[in-house]
Amino acid sequence: MNLSNIHNIYFIGIGGIGMSALARYFKANGKYVAGYDKTQTTITDSLEDLGINVHFEDSVANLNTRFLNPETTLVVFTPAVRKSNMELTYFNNNGFQVLKRSQVLGLITQNTFCLAVAGTHGKTTTTSILGHLLNECNVPLTAFLGGISENYNSNLILNGTEVSVVEADEFDRSFLTLHPDMACITSMDADHLDIYGDASELIKTFKDFTKQLKPNGKLFIKNGLPLNGITYGIEDDADYSAQNITIQNGTYLFDVKTPKTILKQFQFNLPGRHNLSNALVALAMSLEYGLTKPQISKALASYQGVKRRFTYQIKRDDLVFIDDYAHHPEEINAIHQAVSEMYPNDKVLVVFQPHLFSRTQDFAQEFGESLSQFDEILLLDIYPARELPIEGVTSDWLLSLIDNKNKKLVLKQTVIQHIKQSEAKIILTLGAGDIGAEVSKIKAALEDEN
Repeated sequence: MNLSNIHNIYFIGIGGIGMSALARYFKANGKYVAGYDKTQTTITDSLEDLGINVHFEDSVANLNTRFLNPETTLVVFTPAVRKSNMELTYFNNNGFQVLKRSQVLGLITQNTFCLAVAGTHGKTTTTSILGHLLNECNVPLTAFLGGISENYNSNLILNGTEVSVVEADEFDRSFLTLHPDMACITSMDADHLDIYGDASELIKTFKDFTKQLKPNGKLFIKNGLPLNGITYGIEDDADYSAQNITIQNGTYLFDVKTPKTILKQFQFNLPGRHNLSNALVALAMSLEYGLTKPQISKALASYQGVKRRFTYQIKRDDLVFIDDYAHHPEEINAIHQAVSEMYPNDKVLVVFQPHLFSRTQDFAQEFGESLSQFDEILLLDIYPARELPIEGVTSDWLLSLIDNKNKKLVLKQTVIQHIKQSEAKIILTLGAGDIGAEVSKIKAALEDEN
């Protein structure tokens, strides 16, 4: 498909983080863009501020007549949308070109120098660091982010079209539409077992992704993964290794051992060794791309993070409130490590909203173990997203697997009340569901109390 012949692009599920980045991209490139989503959010509001029409009722009657010509219209949908969606059904039955978001990303990036970030954890942060490093060094790039960058207040960095930076998403095997020049794999922990069935099939698909690299492409892998490539790691024998790590005022200072030399004194402002690992591979890819150490060092020091990725909402001597997207046991473990490193002597309260019945069922024991590490736990009901309930899979059941006396199952409507009753100095909200919408309310309530 030649995208230059397409004038109108309609998105079904336009409020999704990846979908909205594509919508912004096409709008910036002069296309007529509109879409449907089931829920109005700050993301859909920001799209409408750009002049992109969004409606929230699944009805063909809402379609602008500009989108009714199959010759000039491309329809993009996300697999998170139900197959019974009436608009999607209409387009499928009437000769329109209907593509998944991942297929469109493949089309956009095929004629660019593409850097792709894969892994079950760390994709969004790594992609945003990499995009920021290249952008600060004035590389002509477009970066599609799976979160809202604090530096750009957007999920799209647009500074040219010669280079693309993308998240290579393993969900629904989406990343097999990409053909990158450089790629990294941050992790291959079991996830999306509703799609893959078991962990071995997930690992096989990651191996299939490595075969998608263009000839002479470079693959970067977290040290210890069962793959061949340029390795990276923290204080180990990897090809690229972070060494001499110290923390000053909540900031990492470190050196990098490369295959050829040792580069001194990098600064990185995000807490947690998982974030330091993400920064390291973005740094390694930037070096291999051709950027210099002084360029990268300056750019890395100015990186501010991604919203809902260890985002400080309140940071006072007497109270710290952090919000994070963590929705997998390994991600929760990473948050615990970061908090323990930054606040080793303080009591920590975690508010966790499980995401998906299937994920809760698949990792119930691991969730129980990861949550048990915190001093106090408030557990919300499972956020279903695209799923129907599974018998016996409830937050009450998950609560029983948490080995900690200070635990409660609470309603979203009463969570602020329970937080206020806690003596914890460190408050965490974790989850990939709609808990993010509660963060501003919690922050306001805690600030009012001061």
